[in-house]
Amino acid sequence: MITLADELGHLAYTVTGDGPPVVLVHAGIADHRMWDAVVPALAERYTVVRYDLRGFGASPVPTGEFGETDDLLRLLDHLGHEQVHLVGASWGGRVSVGFTLAHPERVRSLALLAAPWPGYDWSADMFAYDEAETKALAAGDLDVAVQVNLDMWLRGATRGWEEIDPGLTERLRGPVRTALANQEAVGELSRGVTGNDIAAIGVPALVGVGLRDNADFQAIAGRYAAEIPGAELVRFPDAAHLIALESPAELTAALLPFLDAQA
Repeated sequence: MITLADELGHLAYTVTGDGPPVVLVHAGIADHRMWDAVVPALAERYTVVRYDLRGFGASPVPTGEFGETDDLLRLLDHLGHEQVHLVGASWGGRVSVGFTLAHPERVRSLALLAAPWPGYDWSADMFAYDEAETKALAAGDLDVAVQVNLDMWLRGATRGWEEIDPGLTERLRGPVRTALANQEAVGELSRGVTGNDIAAIGVPALVGVGLRDNADFQAIAGRYAAEIPGAELVRFPDAAHLIALESPAELTAALLPFLDAQA
């Protein structure tokens, strides 16, 4: 990976392909590798930029306070991209929303995959997940915390482990472990993502959700699609929360015509 050094450490990123720039922003339990299966097809027509958020993958915990949207702006300026297509998954979707609202002139289109809604009234299932993760981390049991997250985000709400490709589980285990190991430090240093006026998003938008995901995220996807003017809602029947990992061909089939229409 390439590194962009600054006063807080560095951001690690990759660039693949040629054409209009598309930036892929990973989920909060993953890193840039979650997009591996969709990059080849996108890179045939686009310059695909992937990076690890601070505290994830190859981007270390910063040495001071930082902002996720500031980091994305810094990366785009460094690469010389005045306007990009943004594709964000889960927490990466929330970062993409915040960036779009803060810098609308820099965004050509926006795709959100299982993004959280700011201030959402979470269900009992989500609170139970959070309590289980918190308990494991407080006990210093990172292995249990990793498994709690794999159960929630990869297995999903409606499946047994026998339905999940073991290869996906092992690919995700390391990134989840890194994210959880750095979670407290990153949370203390992050200024968070601002921007809640979803209806003010004025760029073409695609909203994706896996039908095996938690019911909260299915409801949230419908809300994004309803609030963002002209947004398109795409459902992925065989995916839970991490659509790019579980349904890469289907995601690519949805993304390419959406991106091409904005060219």
